[in-house]
Amino acid sequence: MIMGDILQVFVFIICGIVLLWLGYYLFFGPLSPIYPHLPWSKKRRPDIVPKISQYCPVCSYQLKKGEQLKTVVFPSRSMYKDRIMHIHGCPYCLENRVPRKCPVCKRNISNSDFLLARMFERSMQKNHVHVLGCNKCRKV
Repeated sequence: MIMGDILQVFVFIICGIVLLWLGYYLFFGPLSPIYPHLPWSKKRRPDIVPKISQYCPVCSYQLKKGEQLKTVVFPSRSMYKDRIMHIHGCPYCLENRVPRKCPVCKRNISNSDFLLARMFERSMQKNHVHVLGCNKCRKV
């Protein structure tokens, strides 16, 4: 009689474990409708490093390795780590190969015009640049 009770409890435990695993798989597994939004669902290969490409904010041209924007960065007057900068463009838009447009007001700008931006200096990461507009839509 005692052996039958132990066997019955063991079967209940096994069924409970199987039901828990099935419920977890259905709600959080690849068949779940919320699976793509879960943080662990993004499969990444450690040998592939994503390329960080930079774009010119004036002409939206993707810069190649070693190409830089022509900018002027002014010193900060406050204790915060943000600075004002003028972005003149990349080698392609400065040589009139591609049209130059302000990303804020969408107007065409000439070679003498520039974009006003704020550059936030970060100690452990790359600096962050926030474009405010061109010198036509954002009065200097």
